Amino acid sequence: MPDPAVAVEGLSKRFGAVVAVENISFSIEPGSICALLGANGAGKTTTLAMLLGLVTPTAGVIRVLGKDLRTDRYSVLARMNFSSPYVDLPQRLTVAENLDVYARLYGVRDIQARVTELGRHLDIEGSMRREYRTLSAGQKTRVVLAKALLNRPELVLLDEPTASLDPDSADRIRQYLVHYQRSNGATILLASHNMTEVERVSTQVLIMRSGEIVDRGKPMHLIAKYGRTTMEEVFLHIVRNGDPADRQARYSVR
Repeated sequence: MPDPAVAVEGLSKRFGAVVAVENISFSIEPGSICALLGANGAGKTTTLAMLLGLVTPTAGVIRVLGKDLRTDRYSVLARMNFSSPYVDLPQRLTVAENLDVYARLYGVRDIQARVTELGRHLDIEGSMRREYRTLSAGQKTRVVLAKALLNRPELVLLDEPTASLDPDSADRIRQYLVHYQRSNGATILLASHNMTEVERVSTQVLIMRSGEIVDRGKPMHLIAKYGRTTMEEVFLHIVRNGDPADRQARYSVR
């Protein structure tokens, strides 16, 4: 059996007296799309930050692509990437300049071809000569996503990948992400508040509440388990303090 793309054991993070993440354990199979759900403050962003090595865990072990993130961080980071509409790129550089700079940092070969390819797929060809600061929120979301895919990462961590996008653009982005995942055998972990998006693209779901993982499963299985008709109804039930059945701190996503 191949190593999990992500394997987390006993992961916790405290900021002084504040417990952001409390003893969570899970694994994500390679080549899958896993959604990380939870209300604001549930611990999703802190979890992603620890997976990226940006935040040091208080306790626990993280293995990414078969490597211990604590000891092999830099070799792992070259094989992954991250996108968030809440993290800006250099404002005065054009889109093309931004993508060129990051492509060089990532060691991308044939940069122009890769930038052109992503520009076409993510519909940012017409924005290449514009300064990043002049773009709309939706355009920035697509550019940041292009940045995250430049190095053809094996693991992609996405925070709200379709934030600020109109329904047509969001649908096109979702289609491309599924295409990217399948054609590259990549693993995607996405945090999203768009439950329709979660139902459409994810194969597994992790649900966090108050820093803990309170349930997990395939979207349709969770919908059936709670007797609901959509993932949005499941989400609302759980975040409003409904008691998930079979609550555990540890889950293996398969």
